[in-house]
Amino acid sequence: MGNEKSQSAQENRGTTGVGRRSLLGAAVLGAGAAALAAPGAASAADRSSSGSGANHSGKGIKGLPVPTVIGHRGASGYRPEHTLGSYQLALDMGAHVIEAGDICPTKDGHLVCRHEPEIGGTTDVSAHPEFASRKTTKIIDGVSTTGWFTEDFTLAELKTLRAKERIPGNRQHNTLYDGRWEIPTFEEVLAWRAEQSRKRGREVWIYPETKHPTYFRKLGLGLEERLAKILRAHGLHKKNSPVILQSFEPTSIQRLNKLVDNPLAVLLSTANSRPADFVDIGDPRTVADLITPKGLAEIAGYANGIGPTLDLIIPKDASGKLLAPTTLVKDAHTAGLILHPYTMRNENTFLPADFKKGTDPNAYGDAFGAFKAYYATGIDGIFSDNCDTALLAREDFVNG
Repeated sequence: MGNEKSQSAQENRGTTGVGRRSLLGAAVLGAGAAALAAPGAASAADRSSSGSGANHSGKGIKGLPVPTVIGHRGASGYRPEHTLGSYQLALDMGAHVIEAGDICPTKDGHLVCRHEPEIGGTTDVSAHPEFASRKTTKIIDGVSTTGWFTEDFTLAELKTLRAKERIPGNRQHNTLYDGRWEIPTFEEVLAWRAEQSRKRGREVWIYPETKHPTYFRKLGLGLEERLAKILRAHGLHKKNSPVILQSFEPTSIQRLNKLVDNPLAVLLSTANSRPADFVDIGDPRTVADLITPKGLAEIAGYANGIGPTLDLIIPKDASGKLLAPTTLVKDAHTAGLILHPYTMRNENTFLPADFKKGTDPNAYGDAFGAFKAYYATGIDGIFSDNCDTALLAREDFVNG
């Protein structure tokens, strides 16, 4: 019964299909998903009649090309993350979906796009003497964090700041763009999405995430209701809307499931971790419990998919080399769930040991080899900071 229920839930939640990307050309995106022949990939291929990114109107999330390339926080391998510049570059590179929006609230209830509510690492706030007194230490999901936080600023105040590269030690070249873009609001992201959809003649897909929803709810800044209100105002709350919603907190996805009809995904961290909302309500389960057949069947009752960390797909040994894949792809597909794991990056420091090249941790390793290993597990898509690399690796894979 769990499988039937989850399959029904998935079929009842679609979104309008995505169109072709132009800049990488037909060679990158033109291979059909039916060419996927890796073990475990058949069910994924069945969910997409083409890997081209053609506009599969009415097919919803199942119309997305498989494997789907998702621009992680935009094109964050090349531009400061969660800026309109990063989103635009990811779209221009050809990403099928843009993770446009890690949603955090402002003091006056607006929704802005930042990876974390702490903005000292991603903006120039520390250079603004007028905000020096706002620096503080907070406990968020059990972790002590010092800095400046979105919920302590009005939107007007945040708009005086400029974004900067989050990991300049790894991506010094990205610092060239420090100060170029503002912190975007989610409303501005939707306006950008609509404009790009008109220009390209097909729907542009986005993949926003509710950040620390339990933490913000306790501050009187509940995210789900605000997010649902904005989506409804833009007519993007339907099963055929090109907006996939995600969260690391299952109860946030359950709440969204009651507010909107968008496709939904539960993000999953390391196996021994507990979602923050589970900790708050005393649910003893860990991620390891959620990725059992029983846990996946439960998730499928209110969500379309999962976003597991890549280590849940292929674990690593003590030296950082890849081991044999787990059964998660097969088990999730049996439950009727899609899988969009995170995050592939090109730099050695982020790659499995098998694919590191040379001794410079910030140099590019064999990212194509790593993509091949992950695609071969039958995943339905992947988040990547380097969507151009992901797309070329996808071309190699589907053309096998």
